[in-house]
Amino acid sequence: MNFKYVGPLLLLAALVIGDQIRINRPNHKYRLTVEVETPQGVRSASGIMAVHPDRSYSRGGKTTTKGDAVFVDLGAGKNLVALLAHLDKTLELDEINYVALRAYKAAGRNVSFNQMSQMTGMVPVTGEVIPVLVSFSDPADPATARLVPPDAIEGALGKGIRLRGVSAEVVPNGVWPLDFGGPLGDPVSRGIEARLSWLNGTDNAASKEAGKALQAAGLPPGEAIDSKDAFTRK
Repeated sequence: MNFKYVGPLLLLAALVIGDQIRINRPNHKYRLTVEVETPQGVRSASGIMAVHPDRSYSRGGKTTTKGDAVFVDLGAGKNLVALLAHLDKTLELDEINYVALRAYKAAGRNVSFNQMSQMTGMVPVTGEVIPVLVSFSDPADPATARLVPPDAIEGALGKGIRLRGVSAEVVPNGVWPLDFGGPLGDPVSRGIEARLSWLNGTDNAASKEAGKALQAAGLPPGEAIDSKDAFTRK
């Protein structure tokens, strides 16, 4: 073996690996938490979202988020789901990329998108920044979905059930792809497919079932979107 090539090859490998980390590492991660008051006490759930800007050389993509909708089990067969979507006449899927940014700004933190990974502390998510909330009378049936306005949850789900709050908190980015938790960073949360079994089919089947859920909730999907993206993004 000609060892004179070992150094250059190792350098090339380091450059390639470093470039892949640069391209694939999230700009920031945040924990989205939903808390609901119920007659049995406060119920909550949260999920880690990873926000990825387009760092490819073609610059032909766009900022995207990886994560799952947040499913809150309220007990007594009731639930509340925060989708990866917002409503602005039609369903908007890109606003989830900026939930944490807008929440920190609303809390008085004058931060830019590129500075988000440096943020600390939990901030409230309020008003139009709150993602679309839905509920399923039968989670196994997408056609049972209904829209739940944040300020009218009691009327939709029953007496004593109120939205206590939605919050966002930037969490450590970790070292992609070694984000296994702790010092290495919190991994993106998964689990919505276990709650909504109809998302487990093929991509086409899952998108069709997700479309049924959005239609049942009265959420116009807009043009050229994949309905499944309102529930999960890989």
